[in-house]
Amino acid sequence: MEETPIEKLQRILREKATDPRAPMQVAERRELMEKMSFKVKDDITVETVQAAGLEAEWLRAPGAQKDRAILYFHGGGYVIGSPNTHRALGGEISRTSQASVLMPDYRLAPEAPFPAAVEDGVSGYRWLLDQGFTPAQIAIGGDSAGGGLVVATLVSARDQGLAMPRAAVCISPWSDMTCSNESYRTRDAADPMVKHAGITQMAALYLNGADPKDPLASPNFADLTGLPPVLIHVGSDETLHDDAIALDRKAKADGVQSTLEVWDKMVHVWHAFHPILPEGKEGIERVGEFLCQQWAA
Repeated sequence: MEETPIEKLQRILREKATDPRAPMQVAERRELMEKMSFKVKDDITVETVQAAGLEAEWLRAPGAQKDRAILYFHGGGYVIGSPNTHRALGGEISRTSQASVLMPDYRLAPEAPFPAAVEDGVSGYRWLLDQGFTPAQIAIGGDSAGGGLVVATLVSARDQGLAMPRAAVCISPWSDMTCSNESYRTRDAADPMVKHAGITQMAALYLNGADPKDPLASPNFADLTGLPPVLIHVGSDETLHDDAIALDRKAKADGVQSTLEVWDKMVHVWHAFHPILPEGKEGIERVGEFLCQQWAA
């Protein structure tokens, strides 16, 4: 029987996987992720800028509206990843949302541990405001660690007295640094990408001794009152499944308009595999639909 696209992707990911129990070689992991990146589509405009002292990229698809901006945080466990590794994904989000995507190269651990990424996230948001965007013209999105960083940035920005953006999107968010939810164990075998042993190493590098329940490290423990409407995507087979479930539950308990969508059999951040996975394209289209609805409301 012929493999489905998701079955083929899962097999390939398992074949390429390294032993998650081995000590993390940060430089090698960064290099590997850079090599595995998809190429951005030719019609996406890429503009390098300095945003609040950070290297960043504006990604604009044809038709992107100049008065809509998405501040997007790439994934990679706060240790690996860059605008280069997520440029293709950001470009397609620009296309479906009809907005310009700003992707900052925020500081990574272990060189810059917690709370450096959160500080950079808020700085990126302030920079957009300084460029003349109103909060209502801005959305914040991210995947994996970037998905957790979305919520941490919003909490920190709110606590600093900044007005909230129009909407937020969290794709496969890592939002609990305790790494203790049930799915870390029950879905460890099913998830070909995120393993409990490996993600706990990343958590230790990022936290650098900080409390894993700090609300800006693990926003599942934060007061989310006043945050904007949020779309949360997670795959049913993900190790981070329960992080997303808990984030949605906490958001709703704090009065936030949260939309949780659990996609059947999908891998971690399946949207990033859109060149080879139909569901990846569908996930990006859903993100764009959600954001356009929020901007039109």
